Amino acid sequence: MAKQIRIIGVMTSGGDSPGMNAAIRAVARACSYYNVKCIGFYRGYQGMIEKDYCEMTARSVRNIISSGGTILKSARSEEFRTAKGRKKAADNLKEIGVDAMVLIGGDGTFRGGKIFSEEYDIPVIGVPGTIDNDIAGTNFTIGYDTALNTVVEAIDKIRDTASSHDRLFFVEVMGRDAGFIALNSGVGAGSEEILIPEEDLGLDRLLESLKRSKRSGKSSSIVVVSEGDKTGKNVYELADYVTENLPDYDVRVTVLGHMQRGGSPSCFDRTLASRLCVNAVELLLDGEENVMVGLVNNKVVSTNFEDGLKEDHGINKELLRISDILSV
Repeated sequence: MAKQIRIIGVMTSGGDSPGMNAAIRAVARACSYYNVKCIGFYRGYQGMIEKDYCEMTARSVRNIISSGGTILKSARSEEFRTAKGRKKAADNLKEIGVDAMVLIGGDGTFRGGKIFSEEYDIPVIGVPGTIDNDIAGTNFTIGYDTALNTVVEAIDKIRDTASSHDRLFFVEVMGRDAGFIALNSGVGAGSEEILIPEEDLGLDRLLESLKRSKRSGKSSSIVVVSEGDKTGKNVYELADYVTENLPDYDVRVTVLGHMQRGGSPSCFDRTLASRLCVNAVELLLDGEENVMVGLVNNKVVSTNFEDGLKEDHGINKELLRISDILSV
């Protein structure tokens, strides 16, 4: 018999992403719709350990759907990695009366939730919220679409100045060990070369590509570099390498950094967050647990944590071919 759910907790953990507030809103309002109490924990797992929480109602989450960041704050908790920290969190949930949790975050959040649920028999549902899009159990993670649009807009502006001064710009984007942001924004912004962790294209190919661009008459170029690129050089070292080997290029570096995490979420991310989090609450009420929800072929599906955390996230290599063709 499924455990009766009277109180559902919600938290955001790890790196923030646009759409997390829309996700929090959806959890709180779905709970209100089904007459279940909702508790929000501040700063992720650390808030559970410190018993730092608030009650969330349908009205307390009004007007947050358009806001970036997360009203519940976000943090990484080293204490939760210890058995003592997890026991303290479990004791606090029991004292408050929380019967189940919705965990909004990335792979670290899901790994922590999986261990926690197995140790203390607390039902958890994971909702993928990360700009990196590096969760295997979904085609899209909350915040990815907004981050892509932020990057493309920034590259468009960089190209204006690159063209004005006949310069080569290396633009570093986020993504950690996944090249989704670099690959898709690079194609969308018309970059001449894209360097991602999944494909080690090598420094010789980069030089040859830039030489080809020069021969074809291009006076400026954009190279998009994922922060986890496997050429063995960071973006500044890459720029120095090209300057040494292709002195005709006037090279500049732009690191977009944490601006990619901010801003009002796109309509897609707001809708995605709403769909996934309503489904997460409904799964808990139906007795489901220890899975993540995701969007696959435009349908909301649930996937066990092991499959969702697979390292092969399925980069679209066809886009690399398309990028190569269009960079002539």
